[in-house]
Amino acid sequence: MEIPYSERQSFTIRKNAFLDRLDELAVLAAILDAGTLAAAARRLRRSPPMVSRMLAALEARVGARLIERTTRRQSPTAAGRALAEQARRMLAEYEAAIGQVRARETALTGTLRLTAPLLFGRRHVTSVVTDFLAEHPGLRVELMLNDRNVDLLEDGIDVAVRIGRLADSTLVRRQVGHVRRLTIASPDYLVRRGKPLRPAELARHDVVFVPGRDRLMEWRFRGATVHLAPRLSVNENDAMLNAARAGHGIGRALSYQVADDIAAGRLIRILSEHEPPPLPVQLVIPSAQHVPPRVRAFLDHAAAPLSRICAMVESQIVKQPARRR
Repeated sequence: MEIPYSERQSFTIRKNAFLDRLDELAVLAAILDAGTLAAAARRLRRSPPMVSRMLAALEARVGARLIERTTRRQSPTAAGRALAEQARRMLAEYEAAIGQVRARETALTGTLRLTAPLLFGRRHVTSVVTDFLAEHPGLRVELMLNDRNVDLLEDGIDVAVRIGRLADSTLVRRQVGHVRRLTIASPDYLVRRGKPLRPAELARHDVVFVPGRDRLMEWRFRGATVHLAPRLSVNENDAMLNAARAGHGIGRALSYQVADDIAAGRLIRILSEHEPPPLPVQLVIPSAQHVPPRVRAFLDHAAAPLSRICAMVESQIVKQPARRR
């Protein structure tokens, strides 16, 4: 039922009057703490005439002199000291009550639904999520790891970690770094079969291939597309990497998937001058409007560690050890 306008107006007047009275008590306490009206005005960030008027209004309401004021000094009366003591307690209780309500309203609660690519999520996003949960005990997180770009609205996803350029331009994104699409092989394979210097030379090499969603048997390089006839095709990146490490052929992977192998010399980065442009790593949400506090908090929490991870991966792949001969 709608409250009549006259009652709403009366409530607003009473609320404002209550806040004015709290301000008067705060002025009295500030004068006693600061020692002078001028110092209290600076502390409260108000003008001295306003502080003087508020003190006068409070004295009129109480019916007693609270501060003795002369040209040389200002000192509280007994009534002023007694009222100031009670005022401090009331103001402290008021601030505590407001703080409790604010804490309840701003505490992160509910369920946060996230999605991320399988390997990137397993290796990097999961630890970011568990750290976030440790900071916010009132939250639950559902983390879905897969390499399918789910529809955020249809599947009720709050935040997605996406690698690559987005087809849907309506999504809101925050880039946290980039990764590269690398062509890799084991040192033993390159010793046996030689190192290709141009993408076209892959035609005479063994290739370990992971089909994409388009099912095309090709790799795209900067300025070139190579059609492949792989001897081994697998539908999972870890299996492809195991085969490449064992020397069964040349593979292709994102830099975060092979950074440790490259740093340790288990895999060698080849055809680097022909690599396609880097792929952005992004935090993505469905809309910028009415973003829940838990989503904003996760975006702020996750951006820095994911940026550090991308930078660390980049540093690992550029420090590749020399190939054994």
